[in-house]
Amino acid sequence: MDRYAVFGFPVSHSLSPKIHTQFALENKQALTYEAIEAAPGAFEEALEIFAASGGRGANVTVPHKAAAAVLAQRCSPAVSLAGAANTLCWVDGGWEAHNTDGLGLINDLKALGWSLEGRRLALVGAGGAAAGVIAPLLAEGPEQLVILNRTEARAEELCDRFKNVPGASRLVSGGLNTRFAFDGVINATAASLTGERPPLPRSLWAPGAFAYDMMYGATETPFLQWAESCGIGARADGFGMLVEQAAEAFTLWRGVRPSTEGVRLSLNPAASAPHDNTP
Repeated sequence: MDRYAVFGFPVSHSLSPKIHTQFALENKQALTYEAIEAAPGAFEEALEIFAASGGRGANVTVPHKAAAAVLAQRCSPAVSLAGAANTLCWVDGGWEAHNTDGLGLINDLKALGWSLEGRRLALVGAGGAAAGVIAPLLAEGPEQLVILNRTEARAEELCDRFKNVPGASRLVSGGLNTRFAFDGVINATAASLTGERPPLPRSLWAPGAFAYDMMYGATETPFLQWAESCGIGARADGFGMLVEQAAEAFTLWRGVRPSTEGVRLSLNPAASAPHDNTP
């Protein structure tokens, strides 16, 4: 059977093996999927061994997403912009890198019934997680997308990187002490992984706003708990994004688009603390 895997460090918490195994069963696809832990500096060798043993595709999570983009022989436009890859496909004797994070996020927001068109959005963070979702967010037609970051210069650099994508005129940068109010705030920082949240003002919430954290856990993340304390009722973590980005990866590998409904119903975040949602 074709072999697939998720690489990360640590990676034992990953739900990807369960997700892809269920996708395979529901779509009658013969494959195996495992979690492979590769410490920093050992990822390239681990990936080579995997390919030599018949690996046909891989998901990549922290801390190897930037390295995956560098090691691939070919990169999708999304990877070139983000500088990070979360999905690898073995094609013509080499790795082809993709980033399915953005589509995963958009598909989850749509599943939640949260429209982005004409709305003022804030994306908190200026790292790889934020970079991976900017272009798909702009494609949904928000009135404005503001990158908020503790170091404003990094937010400005990220905006400059995307200056040539469709909708770039609606992309601006700012600091965490913003005085503006937003219809939706998406946390793309890793603060939840350490039990923290970005130091944002309570005034950033517009009436009827939604809060989304790209991390997920067994309980609400610190960012979402804070949003609740601010009176925000529309809240979601990144579990749905995890499932949706996995479906995009599965489609790239197998040419079959799996339904995500079954996985959403049968699995839930089993971790005791928040985790990166990809994969």
